[in-house]
Amino acid sequence: MEVIPQILLLIVGFVLLIKGADFFVDGASSTASNFKVPKILIGLTIIAFGTSAPELAVSIKALASGNTDMVLGNVIGSNILNILLILGIAAMIRPLRIRKNTIRKEIPITVLVSTLLVTLFLDIQLNHGDTNQISRGDGIAILLFFAIFLYYLINMALHDRDKTKVEKPKWKLGLSLLFTALGLVGIIFGSDMVVNSATAIATHIGISERIISLTVIALGTSLPELVTTIVSAKKGETELVLGNILGSNIFNICMVLGIPVAIFGGITPASFQILDLVMLVSSAILLFVFSITQHKISRAEGLIMFLAFAGYYTAIFFI
Repeated sequence: MEVIPQILLLIVGFVLLIKGADFFVDGASSTASNFKVPKILIGLTIIAFGTSAPELAVSIKALASGNTDMVLGNVIGSNILNILLILGIAAMIRPLRIRKNTIRKEIPITVLVSTLLVTLFLDIQLNHGDTNQISRGDGIAILLFFAIFLYYLINMALHDRDKTKVEKPKWKLGLSLLFTALGLVGIIFGSDMVVNSATAIATHIGISERIISLTVIALGTSLPELVTTIVSAKKGETELVLGNILGSNIFNICMVLGIPVAIFGGITPASFQILDLVMLVSSAILLFVFSITQHKISRAEGLIMFLAFAGYYTAIFFI
Protein backbone atom coordinates (compact mmCIF):
# COMPACT_ATOMS: atom_id res chain seq x y z
CA MET A 1 0.00 0.00 0.00
CA GLU A 2 1.35 3.42 -0.89
CA VAL A 3 0.81 5.93 1.92
CA ILE A 4 1.00 9.14 -0.14
CA PRO A 5 -2.21 8.47 -2.19
CA GLN A 6 -4.06 7.69 1.05
CA ILE A 7 -2.86 10.96 2.60
CA LEU A 8 -4.06 12.86 -0.49
CA LEU A 9 -7.48 11.17 -0.18
CA LEU A 10 -7.57 12.24 3.48
CA ILE A 11 -6.95 15.87 2.51
CA VAL A 12 -9.63 15.84 -0.22
CA GLY A 13 -12.05 14.18 2.18
CA PHE A 14 -11.48 16.85 4.82
CA VAL A 15 -12.07 19.62 2.28
CA LEU A 16 -15.38 18.04 1.24
CA LEU A 17 -16.36 17.68 4.90
CA ILE A 18 -15.61 21.28 5.83
CA LYS A 19 -17.30 22.90 2.84
CA GLY A 20 -20.19 20.43 2.97
CA ALA A 21 -20.79 21.19 6.65
CA ASP A 22 -20.80 24.92 5.95
CA PHE A 23 -23.53 24.54 3.30
CA PHE A 24 -25.38 21.99 5.45
CA VAL A 25 -25.62 24.16 8.57
CA ASP A 26 -26.71 27.27 6.67
CA GLY A 27 -29.23 25.28 4.62
CA ALA A 28 -30.69 23.52 7.66
CA SER A 29 -30.94 26.76 9.66
CA SER A 30 -32.68 28.48 6.75
CA THR A 31 -35.01 25.48 6.34
CA ALA A 32 -36.04 25.75 10.00
CA SER A 33 -36.81 29.43 9.53
CA ASN A 34 -38.89 28.70 6.41
CA PHE A 35 -40.95 26.06 8.23
CA LYS A 36 -41.12 28.14 11.45
CA VAL A 37 -40.04 25.22 13.63
CA PRO A 38 -37.45 25.22 16.46
CA LYS A 39 -33.91 24.85 15.19
CA ILE A 40 -33.26 22.10 17.74
CA LEU A 41 -35.92 20.04 15.94
CA ILE A 42 -34.00 20.44 12.67
CA GLY A 43 -30.86 19.43 14.57
CA LEU A 44 -32.58 16.36 16.03
CA THR A 45 -33.87 15.24 12.64
CA ILE A 46 -32.37 16.48 9.35
CA ILE A 47 -28.89 17.24 10.66
CA ALA A 48 -28.69 14.32 13.10
CA PHE A 49 -29.92 11.71 10.62
CA GLY A 50 -27.83 13.18 7.82
CA THR A 51 -24.56 13.27 9.76
CA SER A 52 -25.21 9.74 11.08
CA ALA A 53 -25.53 8.33 7.56
CA PRO A 54 -21.82 7.31 7.47
CA GLU A 55 -22.21 5.31 10.72
CA LEU A 56 -25.24 3.48 9.30
CA ALA A 57 -23.43 2.66 6.06
CA VAL A 58 -20.33 1.41 7.92
CA SER A 59 -22.39 -0.75 10.31
CA ILE A 60 -24.43 -2.42 7.56
CA LYS A 61 -21.28 -3.07 5.53
CA ALA A 62 -19.39 -4.38 8.59
CA LEU A 63 -22.17 -6.71 9.78
CA ALA A 64 -22.74 -8.04 6.28
CA SER A 65 -19.02 -8.88 6.23
CA GLY A 66 -19.17 -10.53 9.68
CA ASN A 67 -17.18 -7.81 11.50
CA THR A 68 -19.35 -7.71 14.63
CA ASP A 69 -16.79 -5.89 16.79
CA MET A 70 -16.75 -3.02 14.31
CA VAL A 71 -20.54 -2.62 14.48
CA LEU A 72 -20.69 -2.13 18.25
CA GLY A 73 -17.41 -0.22 18.36
CA ASN A 74 -18.68 2.16 15.71
CA VAL A 75 -21.75 3.03 17.80
CA ILE A 76 -20.08 3.16 21.22
CA GLY A 77 -17.03 5.05 19.99
CA SER A 78 -19.07 7.56 17.99
CA ASN A 79 -21.45 8.32 20.88
CA ILE A 80 -18.65 8.84 23.41
CA LEU A 81 -16.79 10.97 20.90
CA ASN A 82 -19.89 13.02 20.05
CA ILE A 83 -20.45 14.09 23.65
CA LEU A 84 -16.99 14.32 25.19
CA LEU A 85 -14.95 15.51 22.23
CA ILE A 86 -17.40 17.31 19.95
CA LEU A 87 -19.58 19.02 22.56
CA GLY A 88 -16.46 19.66 24.63
CA ILE A 89 -14.80 21.49 21.73
CA ALA A 90 -18.03 23.34 20.88
CA ALA A 91 -18.40 24.56 24.49
CA MET A 92 -14.78 25.73 24.54
CA ILE A 93 -15.43 27.72 21.36
CA ARG A 94 -18.64 29.23 22.73
CA PRO A 95 -20.59 28.26 25.91
CA LEU A 96 -23.67 26.26 24.96
CA ARG A 97 -26.96 27.54 26.33
CA ILE A 98 -29.52 24.75 26.76
CA ARG A 99 -33.32 25.06 26.65
CA LYS A 100 -35.28 23.78 29.67
CA ASN A 101 -37.18 21.39 27.42
CA THR A 102 -33.90 19.88 26.19
CA ILE A 103 -32.75 19.31 29.79
CA ARG A 104 -36.09 17.72 30.73
CA LYS A 105 -36.57 15.55 27.64
CA GLU A 106 -33.90 15.17 24.94
CA ILE A 107 -30.88 14.72 27.25
CA PRO A 108 -32.66 12.21 29.57
CA ILE A 109 -33.75 10.27 26.45
CA THR A 110 -30.08 10.10 25.42
CA VAL A 111 -29.13 8.78 28.88
CA LEU A 112 -32.00 6.28 28.75
CA VAL A 113 -31.19 4.84 25.33
CA SER A 114 -27.47 4.54 26.26
CA THR A 115 -28.42 2.65 29.44
CA LEU A 116 -30.82 0.47 27.43
CA LEU A 117 -28.04 -0.60 25.06
CA VAL A 118 -25.70 -1.53 27.93
CA THR A 119 -28.48 -3.44 29.71
CA LEU A 120 -29.35 -5.43 26.58
CA PHE A 121 -25.70 -6.22 25.88
CA LEU A 122 -24.58 -7.42 29.35
CA ASP A 123 -26.23 -10.85 29.26
CA ILE A 124 -23.51 -12.53 31.35
CA GLN A 125 -23.47 -9.93 34.13
CA LEU A 126 -27.22 -9.21 34.30
CA ASN A 127 -28.98 -12.33 33.00
CA HIS A 128 -26.43 -15.08 33.73
CA GLY A 129 -26.14 -15.82 30.03
CA ASP A 130 -23.31 -17.65 28.28
CA THR A 131 -22.19 -14.69 26.17
CA ASN A 132 -22.74 -10.95 25.94
CA GLN A 133 -24.66 -10.22 22.77
CA ILE A 134 -27.19 -8.00 21.03
CA SER A 135 -29.87 -10.37 19.71
CA ARG A 136 -32.33 -9.77 16.88
CA GLY A 137 -35.02 -9.33 19.55
CA ASP A 138 -32.88 -6.65 21.21
CA GLY A 139 -32.51 -4.93 17.85
CA ILE A 140 -36.28 -4.90 17.35
CA ALA A 141 -36.79 -3.53 20.89
CA ILE A 142 -34.33 -0.72 20.14
CA LEU A 143 -36.20 0.11 16.91
CA LEU A 144 -39.49 0.27 18.83
CA PHE A 145 -37.87 2.74 21.23
CA PHE A 146 -36.87 4.82 18.22
CA ALA A 147 -40.48 4.78 16.97
CA ILE A 148 -41.54 6.31 20.30
CA PHE A 149 -38.82 8.97 19.90
CA LEU A 150 -40.09 9.83 16.41
CA TYR A 151 -43.62 10.18 17.81
CA TYR A 152 -42.21 12.64 20.37
CA LEU A 153 -40.49 14.64 17.61
CA ILE A 154 -43.68 14.87 15.56
CA ASN A 155 -45.62 16.09 18.59
CA MET A 156 -42.91 18.65 19.35
CA ALA A 157 -43.03 19.95 15.78
CA LEU A 158 -46.82 20.34 15.87
CA HIS A 159 -46.83 21.88 19.35
CA ASP A 160 -43.94 24.35 18.95
CA ARG A 161 -44.47 25.54 15.40
CA ASP A 162 -46.78 28.40 16.27
CA LYS A 163 -44.69 29.38 19.32
CA THR A 164 -41.39 29.71 17.47
CA LYS A 165 -40.13 33.23 16.87
CA VAL A 166 -40.19 34.05 13.18
CA GLU A 167 -36.64 34.58 11.90
CA LYS A 168 -36.11 35.73 8.34
CA PRO A 169 -34.66 32.77 6.41
CA LYS A 170 -31.35 33.23 4.62
CA TRP A 171 -32.81 31.68 1.45
CA LYS A 172 -36.22 30.64 0.18
CA LEU A 173 -37.32 27.08 0.91
CA GLY A 174 -36.19 25.54 -2.39
CA LEU A 175 -32.70 27.02 -2.18
CA SER A 176 -32.46 26.14 1.53
CA LEU A 177 -33.22 22.48 0.79
CA LEU A 178 -30.78 22.51 -2.14
CA PHE A 179 -27.91 23.79 0.02
CA THR A 180 -28.83 21.28 2.75
CA ALA A 181 -28.74 18.42 0.22
CA LEU A 182 -25.48 19.59 -1.40
CA GLY A 183 -23.88 19.94 2.02
CA LEU A 184 -25.01 16.46 3.05
CA VAL A 185 -23.58 14.95 -0.15
CA GLY A 186 -20.24 16.63 0.55
CA ILE A 187 -20.30 15.40 4.15
CA ILE A 188 -21.08 11.78 3.23
CA PHE A 189 -18.55 11.54 0.39
CA GLY A 190 -15.90 13.35 2.42
CA SER A 191 -16.34 11.13 5.47
CA ASP A 192 -16.32 8.00 3.30
CA MET A 193 -12.98 9.03 1.77
CA VAL A 194 -11.52 9.81 5.19
CA VAL A 195 -12.72 6.55 6.77
CA ASN A 196 -11.50 4.34 3.93
CA SER A 197 -8.06 5.91 3.70
CA ALA A 198 -7.58 6.09 7.49
CA THR A 199 -8.69 2.46 7.92
CA ALA A 200 -6.31 1.32 5.18
CA ILE A 201 -3.40 3.08 6.90
CA ALA A 202 -4.34 1.74 10.37
CA THR A 203 -4.73 -1.83 9.09
CA HIS A 204 -1.36 -1.61 7.34
CA ILE A 205 0.24 -0.53 10.62
CA GLY A 206 -1.33 -3.53 12.39
CA ILE A 207 -3.90 -2.01 14.78
CA SER A 208 -6.58 -4.36 16.19
CA GLU A 209 -10.23 -4.27 15.03
CA ARG A 210 -11.46 -3.03 18.44
CA ILE A 211 -9.01 -0.13 18.46
CA ILE A 212 -9.75 0.68 14.80
CA SER A 213 -13.52 0.69 15.44
CA LEU A 214 -13.31 2.76 18.65
CA THR A 215 -10.87 5.28 17.20
CA VAL A 216 -10.36 5.46 13.44
CA ILE A 217 -13.87 4.36 12.41
CA ALA A 218 -15.63 6.19 15.27
CA LEU A 219 -13.69 9.40 14.64
CA GLY A 220 -14.04 9.08 10.88
CA THR A 221 -17.80 8.52 10.90
CA SER A 222 -18.19 11.26 13.52
CA LEU A 223 -16.35 13.80 11.37
CA PRO A 224 -19.68 15.08 9.96
CA GLU A 225 -20.91 15.77 13.51
CA LEU A 226 -17.55 17.28 14.48
CA VAL A 227 -17.25 19.65 11.53
CA THR A 228 -20.97 20.53 11.54
CA THR A 229 -20.83 21.24 15.28
CA ILE A 230 -17.73 23.45 15.05
CA VAL A 231 -19.27 25.42 12.18
CA SER A 232 -22.58 25.72 14.07
CA ALA A 233 -20.82 26.85 17.26
CA LYS A 234 -18.88 29.55 15.40
CA LYS A 235 -22.13 30.76 13.83
CA GLY A 236 -23.81 30.83 17.25
CA GLU A 237 -26.33 28.11 16.31
CA THR A 238 -26.26 26.38 19.71
CA GLU A 239 -29.63 24.66 19.22
CA LEU A 240 -28.32 23.06 16.04
CA VAL A 241 -25.21 21.94 17.95
CA LEU A 242 -27.16 20.19 20.70
CA GLY A 243 -29.83 18.82 18.39
CA ASN A 244 -27.17 17.39 16.10
CA ILE A 245 -25.32 15.55 18.88
CA LEU A 246 -28.35 14.32 20.84
CA GLY A 247 -30.18 13.23 17.70
CA SER A 248 -27.05 11.55 16.31
CA ASN A 249 -26.46 9.56 19.50
CA ILE A 250 -30.07 8.36 19.64
CA PHE A 251 -29.99 7.57 15.91
CA ASN A 252 -26.68 5.70 16.28
CA ILE A 253 -28.00 3.31 18.91
CA CYS A 254 -31.52 2.87 17.57
CA MET A 255 -30.90 2.81 13.82
CA VAL A 256 -27.18 2.32 13.17
CA LEU A 257 -27.21 -0.68 15.54
CA GLY A 258 -30.89 -1.63 15.50
CA ILE A 259 -31.40 -1.91 11.71
CA PRO A 260 -28.37 -4.13 10.88
CA VAL A 261 -29.05 -6.42 13.86
CA ALA A 262 -32.75 -6.74 13.00
CA ILE A 263 -31.83 -7.57 9.37
CA PHE A 264 -28.77 -9.80 9.74
CA GLY A 265 -29.36 -11.29 13.21
CA GLY A 266 -27.67 -10.94 16.59
CA ILE A 267 -24.06 -9.95 17.17
CA THR A 268 -21.62 -11.28 19.78
CA PRO A 269 -18.65 -8.89 19.96
CA ALA A 270 -15.70 -10.60 21.60
CA SER A 271 -13.24 -7.88 22.52
CA PHE A 272 -15.25 -5.16 24.27
CA GLN A 273 -14.52 -4.24 27.85
CA ILE A 274 -16.68 -2.87 30.65
CA LEU A 275 -14.74 0.40 30.41
CA ASP A 276 -16.21 1.07 26.95
CA LEU A 277 -19.77 0.58 28.20
CA VAL A 278 -19.20 2.58 31.39
CA MET A 279 -17.89 5.51 29.34
CA LEU A 280 -20.91 5.32 27.01
CA VAL A 281 -23.37 5.84 29.88
CA SER A 282 -21.09 8.11 31.93
CA SER A 283 -20.62 10.57 29.05
CA ALA A 284 -24.41 10.94 28.70
CA ILE A 285 -24.81 11.40 32.47
CA LEU A 286 -21.99 13.96 32.53
CA LEU A 287 -23.77 15.94 29.82
CA PHE A 288 -26.97 15.91 31.89
CA VAL A 289 -25.16 17.02 35.07
CA PHE A 290 -23.41 19.90 33.30
CA SER A 291 -26.61 20.98 31.53
CA ILE A 292 -28.59 21.47 34.74
CA THR A 293 -26.02 23.93 36.10
CA GLN A 294 -27.15 27.37 34.93
CA HIS A 295 -28.76 25.77 31.86
CA LYS A 296 -25.52 25.86 29.89
CA ILE A 297 -22.24 24.06 29.27
CA SER A 298 -19.45 26.48 30.12
CA ARG A 299 -15.95 26.61 28.63
CA ALA A 300 -14.56 25.02 31.82
CA GLU A 301 -17.08 22.16 31.60
CA GLY A 302 -16.23 21.76 27.92
CA LEU A 303 -12.56 21.40 28.90
CA ILE A 304 -13.47 18.74 31.49
CA MET A 305 -15.36 16.79 28.82
CA PHE A 306 -12.39 17.05 26.46
CA LEU A 307 -9.98 15.84 29.16
CA ALA A 308 -12.31 12.91 29.97
CA PHE A 309 -12.23 11.99 26.28
CA ALA A 310 -8.43 12.19 26.21
CA GLY A 311 -8.18 10.05 29.36
CA TYR A 312 -10.48 7.36 27.98
CA TYR A 313 -8.70 7.11 24.64
CA THR A 314 -5.34 7.00 26.40
CA ALA A 315 -6.66 4.13 28.53
CA ILE A 316 -7.95 1.99 25.64
CA PHE A 317 -4.53 2.02 24.03
CA PHE A 318 -2.83 0.75 27.20
CA ILE A 319 -5.44 -1.67 28.62
